[in-house]
Amino acid sequence: MAKMAASMVENGEDAFRKLFKFYKRRNPPPDFSDVLDFSKAVPSDKVAQAKLDFAAVSDVEAARVGLKPVRDWEVFGLQGYPGFIFISNPFLLGSQPFWVRQCLKTYPQRPNICNLDMHMSPSETEDIWGKSIHGLTSSPSEKRKPLTLLERLRWVTLGYHYNWDTKTYSANHHTPFPADLHLLSYQIAAACGFPGFKAEAAILNYYRSDSSLGIHVDNSELDHSLPLLSFSFGQSAIFLLGGTHRQDTPTAMYMHSGDIMVMSGQSRLLYHAVPRIIPVPKELITLDKYSGNVASTLQANTLMEQISKQDWTVCCRYIQSSRVNVTVRQVLGPGQCFPETPTPPKGTDFGETASYHEGPANRVSQKRKSPRCDSVDTVET
Repeated sequence: MAKMAASMVENGEDAFRKLFKFYKRRNPPPDFSDVLDFSKAVPSDKVAQAKLDFAAVSDVEAARVGLKPVRDWEVFGLQGYPGFIFISNPFLLGSQPFWVRQCLKTYPQRPNICNLDMHMSPSETEDIWGKSIHGLTSSPSEKRKPLTLLERLRWVTLGYHYNWDTKTYSANHHTPFPADLHLLSYQIAAACGFPGFKAEAAILNYYRSDSSLGIHVDNSELDHSLPLLSFSFGQSAIFLLGGTHRQDTPTAMYMHSGDIMVMSGQSRLLYHAVPRIIPVPKELITLDKYSGNVASTLQANTLMEQISKQDWTVCCRYIQSSRVNVTVRQVLGPGQCFPETPTPPKGTDFGETASYHEGPANRVSQKRKSPRCDSVDTVET
């Protein structure tokens, strides 16, 4: 741990909270020198080897969802965190724009559920993308207008929809899970040693530049033996990964666009949080940077399609100041069924800086609010 951060935090009751506030601090800005950056492959005594099953996913299968051959992935583990796998941007050049577009244009559509549905009429939330295009393509010099619907988006749920009040999933609150996202998750899980993974639920989280995510642990799924997958697109973030108790001092790491985290085994139920979004220079978020020669990278049998220039203009404007996170999980294990009367998960310590299952951003500085309120910020797992 960097000397400045280490001087503030030792194992104890407030260890995680103190480090969370340290990285969240704006003035004076914190020292980021101890934040692990897997994209730079800087040697560290914390970084461990992680193994992949190269034979589990063929090159053709990987390319179909926009992934490099598994043998070319840069994958890492962390000392003291069994089951934690960090994959540093395994996406083929040209594939990220498709997934960004899906997160912004396709997945927020009904029958999927988003925070805007909770307090707006169906007619108002019809075509969130279409109603946001003008606001996100107008000249920056124009007078600032109210936030578009897309900019007001905080979360979207897919598959089994998470109940924010009871902190549970249920059989009767379900819509079809997107086939493309399921296949992407299936390939990632298989390469990491979890063949047959079934993506049954997902939460998409939309972070603004000042968003943060309180300390929490994810345990609402009925089977914790299966991994939790986390995909990042757009702006970078600092991710804190702690232990099974709030007393455990967390490890800080960057999550950049395209990075994927897999939490399994002993790491499946660890406390974690996102204290800060790290702005990426706007000149780095361009069609060339993300796409390159799209036509040459998209395969004939791909699930993906080349996105239009107009669509990418909207996506690009959005992610120049925002981050999208997608967390995917299998809710039920083999042969499991939902109980007739769902009960909240046991052992969740929400604490001062945490919230419910996927606590809203800025939870530390806000009064407790219902997740159905539009003013509640990003949620994530």
